[in-house]
Amino acid sequence: MTATEESATSLEQTVAGATSSRFSQVFGTLTATMLAVFLLFALVFSPPDVSQRDAVRLFYIHVPSAIVALYLAFGITFVASIMYLRKGTDFWDLLAGSSAEIGVLFCAFMLGTGMLWGKPTWGVYWQWDPRLTSTAISFVLFAGYLAIRRLDLDPTVRSRRAAVLGIIGFLNVIVVRQSVQWWRGLHQGQTLDLVDSQLSGMHYFSFFLGLVSMTMVFGWLLLHRFRVAWLETQADAATLQTALAERQAEAADYTARPPDTGGPTTTETEGI
Repeated sequence: MTATEESATSLEQTVAGATSSRFSQVFGTLTATMLAVFLLFALVFSPPDVSQRDAVRLFYIHVPSAIVALYLAFGITFVASIMYLRKGTDFWDLLAGSSAEIGVLFCAFMLGTGMLWGKPTWGVYWQWDPRLTSTAISFVLFAGYLAIRRLDLDPTVRSRRAAVLGIIGFLNVIVVRQSVQWWRGLHQGQTLDLVDSQLSGMHYFSFFLGLVSMTMVFGWLLLHRFRVAWLETQADAATLQTALAERQAEAADYTARPPDTGGPTTTETEGI
């Protein structure tokens, strides 16, 4: 077995238990329990809405997904990208990338549930409403951010370019937030307000459970995705060090060989 194969085997053995810890196991159990309780309230205990009927149940998933994707996930990417440009450390770069990846997942989920809600409410799955369009732009921007992180470039150059796009992408979140106020569209205005909320009773409680559940799911996914990303950087570094060691060994072996003078060999000399 070569040194490279031994390194790969050792890495596989490390990965088997490295992304899990006692804390992540307990946190994962709590997250799964909270998610089950939320679904029970959202689908069973919460009554239908007066005007939206059962379509309101999508609201409990749609809005928490939007909050987690746009404000939490992309917000972490925004802050981590700024910190990476200032510090240049792998921690901030990996945190930004991991959060963006999960944020894109939540953003896609948000768009999907929004389309399902739009069909019975507006009569169509999609309208080029300012809120919907600006949200779709955010999805495309951060999908492009993830694509940049996969480019075959110098790691530092690649990370810096991704960080710049991560900052620019979050600026569009402000447009998403204010789109209902800036332009007239089909999307409803602000539903949640600490002073005068349109939700009350079981509807508000179900939404609250949904927000807590989605936040916990995001936290659990981010924890594991960051650990996987960290292991990937360690694997790349180990592979590079192994390759360098093999090349140094080959160079040392070549240097230790006697020089080839080009003259006749011993056997050839004996035959003369």
